[in-house]
Amino acid sequence: MSRNQGSFIRKAAISSLFALCVTSTAFGQTATPATGLGQAWPNVADVSANPNWHVYVFVLNGIKYVQVNDLNGIVHAAVGTAGGTAIVLPMGVDSQNVSTSPAPASSSSSATQTVYSDSSTTVTATPQNNGATQFDVQSVCTGKNCSGSGGA
Repeated sequence: MSRNQGSFIRKAAISSLFALCVTSTAFGQTATPATGLGQAWPNVADVSANPNWHVYVFVLNGIKYVQVNDLNGIVHAAVGTAGGTAIVLPMGVDSQNVSTSPAPASSSSSATQTVYSDSSTTVTATPQNNGATQFDVQSVCTGKNCSGSGGA
């Protein structure tokens, strides 16, 4: 092998190793999102706006997932939001009591509590006479990729 061939092989190997390290670093940052959606005590910070609830937020592929647990860790509800649209996830003891309509169903009650709020999503909880909790989710689009309904 000539000296030029050896130099070329070393440069190619170093370039390949560098590309592998950069790729691994990039995937390592995005491929290990917070885990635990649906769990009593997920591996993320509690971001609740109310001391009577635990709220956990997960973001994956541009979709924000908001999970609401009670103080005992029981999952009550979870929603996914993106672009001003919210969907109810089929998990939690109150999943059938989650509204994603533009106007909250229970906003007139003095017992309504805001359990989570950020620039695009607000979740409120209203205790019901039957022991259940009604959750209302308002999601607005605040980014560049908004459809005509809901935001900037």
